[in-house]
Amino acid sequence: MFNSLSDRLTSTFKNLRGKGRLTEADIDGTVREIRRALLDADVAVSVVRAFVAQVKERALGAEVSGSLNPGQQIVKIVNEELVGILGGETRRLNLAKVPPTVIMLAGLQGAGKTTLAGKLAKHLKAQGHTPLLIACDLQRPNAVKQLQVNGQRAGVPVYAPHPGVSSEFENATGDPVAVARDGISEAKAKLHDVVIVDTAGRLGVDAELMAQAANIRAAIDPDEVLFVIDAMIGQDAVNTAQAFNDGVGVTGVVLTKLDGDARGGAALSVASVTGKPVMYASTGENLDDFEIFHPDRMASRILDMGDVLTLIEQAEQNWDKGEAERMAKKFADREDFTLDDFLAQMAQIRKMGSMKKILGMMPGSQISRQQLEQFDESQMDRIEAIVRSMTPHERVAPKIINGSRRARIAKGSGVHVSEVNSMLERFGEAQKMMKKLASGGAMPGMPGGRGGAKKGAKGGNKKKQAKFGNPAKAAQIAAAEAEKAKAAPTGASFGAGTKEFDPADMNLPKGFEKFLGK
Repeated sequence: MFNSLSDRLTSTFKNLRGKGRLTEADIDGTVREIRRALLDADVAVSVVRAFVAQVKERALGAEVSGSLNPGQQIVKIVNEELVGILGGETRRLNLAKVPPTVIMLAGLQGAGKTTLAGKLAKHLKAQGHTPLLIACDLQRPNAVKQLQVNGQRAGVPVYAPHPGVSSEFENATGDPVAVARDGISEAKAKLHDVVIVDTAGRLGVDAELMAQAANIRAAIDPDEVLFVIDAMIGQDAVNTAQAFNDGVGVTGVVLTKLDGDARGGAALSVASVTGKPVMYASTGENLDDFEIFHPDRMASRILDMGDVLTLIEQAEQNWDKGEAERMAKKFADREDFTLDDFLAQMAQIRKMGSMKKILGMMPGSQISRQQLEQFDESQMDRIEAIVRSMTPHERVAPKIINGSRRARIAKGSGVHVSEVNSMLERFGEAQKMMKKLASGGAMPGMPGGRGGAKKGAKGGNKKKQAKFGNPAKAAQIAAAEAEKAKAAPTGASFGAGTKEFDPADMNLPKGFEKFLGK
């Protein structure tokens, strides 16, 4: 979603690197590029003006002029201001003191309310709640059926007394206000602590839509009214959000379709224009493609600084602790990393979602944006097919895989032999790296580690000698080293000096001196 904006901002900040002092012209040029990048990303003009003015005011202040690294200070200012227009801080659901907590979803048709209802229900269920979905969208064809399917996939019950319409040629006959009111009573009777009400939308904002939404709100008195907005609709998102805020009174915003390739201006505009925080983000079609919206983390992603915290949270949610403990023990015992282990680790990673998404959260990645976009997700399927075409013994001892075995594996997995060769070569490198880490060695390019010291040409560690451009200084150092060598004791290796060895000094048992040749 923010790839274009991220690339523009990153390119702008590169021009500031290495400058010990920033002139007013440097700051003006940087602010100008930031303004263009935000406008090209379809951010609302009013938001861009306020954002740029604040960045420029702070950039011309003492916090930049007195900084040791003004370029990094500018990036810090932009990051903080981005966090501000995205909402400032993470906003959680306000749960009712007396259950059930009623959550009403509002928005235009096609924004993804029904899918989001299933995602939110699954998210709340994982936190220990007992949600109930209420189908109040009786005018969109098969909306009730879609909600029932999503509820079944999420493992959450759905209250749907009216089937709605099945085609666009039918007229809606049910009363959504009565369905919403009866659904709340059903939730109280069956002790559900959260209720999610899916309401109808329109292709555009109109009086009938607002009247129906306002009537449902008055009937159920929700604790939260979440405005669901398609992050791909651009500038119109601001007007729609403002209309719903005025007509219904929203308490929070949910952004959907953040996995799309639109410019993402809506995400940067809605919170600032409406004054309502973005609470959740939907990033795909699956029910698990859903996350809490953290303004600081989203700003970090936009500035291409990664999102390690979200990556850790996803790993904690999806990683099998038993498998992790098994691998940790195997690593500690310095056992060989096998292809079976490789399969298990790949399965764990795939539970976390798309590899593109995971790699995009890594900070300081050497993978360019173009390489990331060209990454082929099906490559992992081919690798898994190759490994599963091997015998159990071949997975444990890949060195036995000769030419005929490689041909058999390639045929069984439907790939070319060269792909099998390439996979085995990469696995061999990974295996060596795992052995080096297990023995306390350092990874290539990483500081630290007990085995990280470079050796000389003959394998021994060579002591680095000081070099001096002044011959007199070099002679003085050489003379001092020679005097130090003369003063050092000689003879025994362990500091006994040249004193003659006397067994009596060792306090040995009586009669033991005969074994010493005395």
